[in-house]
Amino acid sequence: MLLDGAMGTELQKRGMPAGECPELWCNRNEDVLEAVHGRYREAGAEVIYTATFGANRCKLGQYGISDAGDINRRLARAAKKAAGRNILVAGDIGPTGRFVKPFGDLDFDEALSIFREQIRGLVEGGVDLFVIETMMDIQEARAALIAVKETADIFTIVTMTYEESGRTLNGTDPVSALITLQSLGADAVGCNCSTGPEEMVGLIAAMKPYATVPLVAKPNAGIPRLEGNESVFTMGPDRFAAFAAPLVDAGVNLLGGCCGTTPDHVEKLRNALAGLRPRLPERTSLSAVSSAAGHVIFDREKPLVIIGERINPTGKKDLQEELREGRTGLVQSMARRQEGEGARLLDVNVGLPGIDEKRTMEEVLSVLSVTTALPLVIDSPRVETVEQALKVYPGRALINSISGEREKMERLLPVAARYGAMFILLPLVGGGVPATAVERIEIIRSIYAAARRLGFTRDDIIVDGLVMTVSSHSRGPLETLRTIEWCSRASRFRSVIGLSNVSFGMPERRWLNASFLSMAVDRGLTMVIANPGSEEVMNAAAAASVLSGNDRDAAAYLGRFAPPGGGGGTQQVRRKTPGTGDDLFNAVLEGNRDDVESILARLLQEGSGAASLLNTFMIPAITEVGERYERKEYFLPQLIASAETMKRGVAYLRPFLTDEKAVTEKRGTVLLATVEGDIHDIGKNIVALILENHGFKVADLGKDVPARAIVDEAKRIRPDVVGLSALMTTTMVHMKDVIDLVRKEGLTCSFLVGGAVVSPAFAESIGARYAKDGVEAVKVAGSIAVHPE
Repeated sequence: MLLDGAMGTELQKRGMPAGECPELWCNRNEDVLEAVHGRYREAGAEVIYTATFGANRCKLGQYGISDAGDINRRLARAAKKAAGRNILVAGDIGPTGRFVKPFGDLDFDEALSIFREQIRGLVEGGVDLFVIETMMDIQEARAALIAVKETADIFTIVTMTYEESGRTLNGTDPVSALITLQSLGADAVGCNCSTGPEEMVGLIAAMKPYATVPLVAKPNAGIPRLEGNESVFTMGPDRFAAFAAPLVDAGVNLLGGCCGTTPDHVEKLRNALAGLRPRLPERTSLSAVSSAAGHVIFDREKPLVIIGERINPTGKKDLQEELREGRTGLVQSMARRQEGEGARLLDVNVGLPGIDEKRTMEEVLSVLSVTTALPLVIDSPRVETVEQALKVYPGRALINSISGEREKMERLLPVAARYGAMFILLPLVGGGVPATAVERIEIIRSIYAAARRLGFTRDDIIVDGLVMTVSSHSRGPLETLRTIEWCSRASRFRSVIGLSNVSFGMPERRWLNASFLSMAVDRGLTMVIANPGSEEVMNAAAAASVLSGNDRDAAAYLGRFAPPGGGGGTQQVRRKTPGTGDDLFNAVLEGNRDDVESILARLLQEGSGAASLLNTFMIPAITEVGERYERKEYFLPQLIASAETMKRGVAYLRPFLTDEKAVTEKRGTVLLATVEGDIHDIGKNIVALILENHGFKVADLGKDVPARAIVDEAKRIRPDVVGLSALMTTTMVHMKDVIDLVRKEGLTCSFLVGGAVVSPAFAESIGARYAKDGVEAVKVAGSIAVHPE
């Protein structure tokens, strides 16, 4: 299916002034808007997008508009009028400009409210489908999609925007995004903006093997360059359309254009697509879970999957105390340790007498979502806790567990279906544990029949083999093994066991655990809930997987027993001596905001100097964070968490640093602003935070700042560097206006520019230095401060 092309650049060609709010301008110039829609219709587009990309409460509020619903309704009706009878109109939903928790400060429920308001207006305007596009935050994409599904039963496309690294700004890869969004109910998933069509071929090819829905690509017409005072996209219609065949070969099903494309691009695409046969989705279901930055696919005949069991307060007084006090440092430490030990998923249980389990689970999930890339297992008997967890978790979770009990079947099973979660099927119906495999199989069939009526398939379910302790049930382990074997060889269900139950009450439990695990793997076990810190269990899992033929080329086995230096978890902390300054180093490295102040208080009380703590531990830690970010071992959420920890720690130390001149000296002053006409400031705010944490004095003028205001402030504070940001091609040209005005008024400060559409070549053309992100901005600003230009 052929989609339309860019809207903003077409409106500018027809007279929309730079810096205007496109939605408001379209509302005042419906004839022009309808003409753009009409040109795309004539070019062959089968779907046209409404001009409502930024028509949400957050962005319209910048222009004094409070009724977002009315704007959306009017613009949708204009698109319907232009489309005529045979062209579909997609209600276009873009980002709010804020990150949603746990990656930002926007509450998930508030995000839902913002999107619902826009969606209702678009529905009233008569749209035929929805498109949620240009999302770089998977949590915001989830919020928009949930809001659509709550409001209207209508076909919905979701496309994320990926950087050259192949991940979103928040570190989400395309397969993880696909798993999350298609399980949540997206009817088509894909990518748009940021890159040209050549780069999107690889993104589509990566998603295709796992897609149960059609795939979408809407690339830019290349990267823009500045010609005079205009930004120009370099890829013409013929060259753009030449990528139609490679994209179709890779698996794309819906294709159009984003920034810089025109009706001519769409017309050429139409001609190029003639005669090409799109590939349908290759599967109807997928057994997989995801987080914001990773995923696990439960392919058959693969090595055993380890679910780390340690985040569970049962029998752990220190964890119980921490959860009751609302702290999460130990939870983060447990997560990182289990990840380093080889866990592929983490079970999360926060149940304690007298605790607000629902709130605590939400807080722990928020912290873990930026701590680890491992998908999480929601472990709670309470329906309310699981429902809230599924709503706020930025991925596809696994529920532990759903039994045949009435409350679970009537309440929890529909909740799991609504959020697209996988679940562990517990073959219990009350009245005790069924003793034999035959009894368990009967219950499994009954629960599966109910689940199928809600749309679940075998790929969405993991059956618990129900492990009984051998000390009191001598034949119990054999019945578990029979259940596992029936799952793997007769019914094609995947299976899981909670391993440690088998040895309860016995001496030398590790040998029973390891031996039973090997026997279960031989019967076809898919995953095990266990302590990945147990050497015997992990070695048995590796050996059993390779001997059962599930570890191709013994890759996992060899990886586990490879010589030192041959691999290992990249996110392990470098120093691990508790009770020393290494705790402080690790707190910054891990983004442990909760504990950094208490660690500093202890170290100061023990006699450490504030300057020494800052220079010996905190600055090296934040420097290593930057290095990991550059190596793509850390992503934006980890960068922000560490920067905020650093900021909180420095604020705590500041009263103790008044007499320590060396550490209070700044590396230079940076004046920051997002240029006039541009209200996007997420990236600029992150740059400010990181610059401050590296010793720069930062003066931030905010967003949509006129050139005159920037120059006046530069005259007043005499910065070493003026940093300018812009997200849009229509506003990046104002960077040159600022620089020209500064030079005209005789100032000699240097300039640093950045933003999604800004390139090194553009920066050079206007006489500025370029930084792609906050980490690079620190390096460039540092070099400018030392060697002014």
